[in-house]
Amino acid sequence: MKEGLKVMIGKGDRGAEFIHDMIQEKGVYLQAVGGAGALLSRKVKKSEVVLYPDLGAEAIYKLEVEDFPAIVTYDMHGGNLIVDEVKKYQTKQLED
Repeated sequence: MKEGLKVMIGKGDRGAEFIHDMIQEKGVYLQAVGGAGALLSRKVKKSEVVLYPDLGAEAIYKLEVEDFPAIVTYDMHGGNLIVDEVKKYQTKQLED
């Protein structure tokens, strides 16, 4: 994030240090459905490796996408969809 990255796409939860840095740098973390790579790849219009080219598919890419189906999981204001949804579920379980 400190290198200017503003949006990261993943498929799982991230640690507290990452979330803190992301908020500090005004970035967002999106989650996409795991196993849907073929579908998601059709939404990528342009791709460019910007960091760590030696890592191949794990390198850092700059993507231009259109109609990319992803969910904002962590936002730049400290919103955390995972924590919020778990709390809702736990509250509902206690009420039932």
